[in-house]
Amino acid sequence: MVDIKVRKFVTVVEEILHEGGPPVDVPPKRAAIAAVIENPFAGRFVEDIVGLMDDLKPLGLDMAGRLVDALGGDPKVVEGYGKGAIVGEAGEIEHGALWHVPGGYAMRELLGGAKAIVPSAKKVGTLGTKIDIPITHIDASYVRSHFDALEIGIADAPRRDEIVLVLVMTTGPRVHARVGGLAVADIKVGDGLR
Repeated sequence: MVDIKVRKFVTVVEEILHEGGPPVDVPPKRAAIAAVIENPFAGRFVEDIVGLMDDLKPLGLDMAGRLVDALGGDPKVVEGYGKGAIVGEAGEIEHGALWHVPGGYAMRELLGGAKAIVPSAKKVGTLGTKIDIPITHIDASYVRSHFDALEIGIADAPRRDEIVLVLVMTTGPRVHARVGGLAVADIKVGDGLR
């Protein structure tokens, strides 16, 4: 068991009024939370790293709760999500992959069993590295109106021996979504795809 050491949390909330078209009555929000943690595997190759996923689960739940709070406190308003990680240069991309289970399942649990896979991105980077976190609808990956991304980076992270873990949630589709495809009203909530 690894003691997860968090250096800081960063939370960002965007409220999109319009994208050049008419202002909308209910502006959608996109929010991200990032936790900067110490990488327990930095600077060395460790064969068996899987146990860290269980150690990260409480952090995932904490971050998901903080993110819902940043969006107003009601998990029912969340319609989209995504996750990602930036690993400092003394680590490896596989260390970022450890966030798949604790980050994704934390959001799904908090949101009442969302069905769609939580899209993800990961990379190795230095201080100030930015990452685009992909976003899809929480119950059906084929809902085009919710295909989106949120860019996030932290000026002083990740340090060489750190990982930046990120969760993203949105309260609706892109502000002027109009490219067709599966509509939210037509989701069949079965396999998480349609």
